[in-house]
Amino acid sequence: MNYLPLVIIFLSFILLLILNLIHTILWVPLKIQRHFNKQGISGPNYRPIFGNSAQIRRRMISQAESKPMSIVTHDVVRRVMPHYYNWSTIYGKTFIYWFGSKARLAVSEPDMIKEILMDTNGCFGKVEFNPLSRLLFGMGLVGLSGDKWAFHRRITSQAFYMEKVKAWVPEMVESTKKMIKKWEEIREKNEEFEVEVHKEFHNLSADIISRTAFGSSFEEGRRVFELQDQQIGLALDAIRTIYIPGFKFLPTKKNRMRWKLERETRRSIMALIEKNGGEMENSKNLLSLLMSSYKNCDGEEERLTMDEVVDECKTFYFAGKDTTGNLLTWAIVLLAGHWEWQDKARREVIDVCKNREFLAPGDLSDLKNLGLILNETMRLYPPAVLLMRKATKDVKLGNLDVLRGTEFFLAMTAVHHDPEIWGSDSDKFNPERFMVPRKQIGSFFPFGMGPRLCVGQNLAMVEAKIVLAIIIREYSFRLSPSYVHAPRQGMTLEPQHGAHIIFSKIDEI
Repeated sequence: MNYLPLVIIFLSFILLLILNLIHTILWVPLKIQRHFNKQGISGPNYRPIFGNSAQIRRRMISQAESKPMSIVTHDVVRRVMPHYYNWSTIYGKTFIYWFGSKARLAVSEPDMIKEILMDTNGCFGKVEFNPLSRLLFGMGLVGLSGDKWAFHRRITSQAFYMEKVKAWVPEMVESTKKMIKKWEEIREKNEEFEVEVHKEFHNLSADIISRTAFGSSFEEGRRVFELQDQQIGLALDAIRTIYIPGFKFLPTKKNRMRWKLERETRRSIMALIEKNGGEMENSKNLLSLLMSSYKNCDGEEERLTMDEVVDECKTFYFAGKDTTGNLLTWAIVLLAGHWEWQDKARREVIDVCKNREFLAPGDLSDLKNLGLILNETMRLYPPAVLLMRKATKDVKLGNLDVLRGTEFFLAMTAVHHDPEIWGSDSDKFNPERFMVPRKQIGSFFPFGMGPRLCVGQNLAMVEAKIVLAIIIREYSFRLSPSYVHAPRQGMTLEPQHGAHIIFSKIDEI
């Protein structure tokens, strides 16, 4: 039998694979690199297969996180995005680097950021999740695009209108009171007591999202948060490594753990839905709003399927806990080192509350100083260190010709700390800078901007104001001698070693 034709076919197939591989990992990246070099945009040299990702992960991030920084200045850029800090000093604010064979254009010019995020013509889209990290959020709003995203956005936006969020203030107050009660048990007869607030605020935010979503408590939703905490570590590992197509199907140890956590998370959320199902009809909690039908612009009723509701719950469980928990942590850390602002905020809260024990929903707009403090906190320590987008077609961005498929690394933290934008005190805590509205739109965007502005922004800000107001009215506080200032980039910006704060009870002011 003549096997020569089969051998020729096999060798031809292998040759095609090799040529395709060479085209993908060598020809295309080098072509893109030359394209940007001709426009004056340079960066670290492309390295086949892994690009610059190993250099970022193994050397820059590990080195940056190996030692703490001073709390005197809040110059966190070099620690939380070391590759941007190092390369921008060499190549300028706009440069190109490589994540595998994908070109990433680092951008920190406000006008360019505004153009990308405010786009309504479909030129700039969402970067798809690494398939191994998608399990953390499922097919919820954060990971969707196109018509599917627009549909979910219509539903979720109506669930987070400010008036609906204000209706959850009693639940926020109740959760915070429960935390304060626990602190009082710790304090007993001592004048001062120490709390690691990062963990406390994550538990508090978890309790609040549980109450507002299901009408239950943190204890009932505890399993969901435990499962998601485990999934976060696996998701971070996936995000920082190059994904090999098809790898998500291999039964590796980590993949088996991902699959197991995903199954248990969905079962736990479904159990909460079923347990609270009988109370949904007249409820105003988040779950009932997500499950309600809404009329679209054509007058047709639309609603999410149960699987879609579960996916959105996964997103809000994670985002509601992590984002607000970290925002509260950094706000307390900053106020602990700036007593003049702590005192301003306390006097304002007492003046607004007058003789009432707790804030009412209508009081929120009167907490001006707290609003300034929270904005300055998110400027110095934005919950999301960066945003990612990609060019869906060849497009003009400013004076640059950008090729289709180019990813954009929007260096939020660098923009928020840029002295050319914020002045020579850009690394200092100064809430007064927000007394004047920002004219340069792309200079401050902790919740993003444009069509994909964070849908949970109202919830995060209302919750943060309520919690801070209650704590500031009850206690004065300062940094513990054991506090180590070490912000790092996880899924959100978090303190690497926690946040140890010493509290003292306030009898009167």
